[in-house]
Amino acid sequence: MRQTIVAVMSLPPILQTPRLVLRALRAADAAPMAILANDFDIARMTTSIPHPFTLSHAEDFIARMEAGDPARDLVFAIDHRREGLIGVVGFHHREGPAPEIGYWLGRPFWGQGHMSEAVAASMGWVRADWRKRMVISGHFADNPASGQILIKAGFLYTGEVIGRFSVARGEETPTRMMVWLG
Repeated sequence: MRQTIVAVMSLPPILQTPRLVLRALRAADAAPMAILANDFDIARMTTSIPHPFTLSHAEDFIARMEAGDPARDLVFAIDHRREGLIGVVGFHHREGPAPEIGYWLGRPFWGQGHMSEAVAASMGWVRADWRKRMVISGHFADNPASGQILIKAGFLYTGEVIGRFSVARGEETPTRMMVWLG
């Protein structure tokens, strides 16, 4: 009789960089997430974060991510080794051929390379372990810093600018589309 062994990969895995640990979201993240993401300058640079962003919003987000299919949608909490939760990076399938990366980082941690570090680590995992060969992304045209993070991770501009709705802004915002080919 032939026996089949199936390896079960824990999703999301734990990814470590010199300063950060990327891990699964957990219920205890709701309070710090609500504090950090309740910043209009963060919310307005995303499609889906409302402003104000409450504890209830954070709890709902975490519950949706826990209930999702990690083969299609995967979210990492970004923990700073000394500070705890500082942001989120995730991959979601929308319409189209590939998952889309999205992220946000708490304002106290801007400009220190944390998101570049987190995106690089997660993209390395995407290629090596999740075995995706294409990821898409977009950043609002008035957020060039996000574009720089994606360029550092190997994304290229497609030349396409589309309107994407921002919940916090309450309007469509020009979005510069990018692609990564692994």
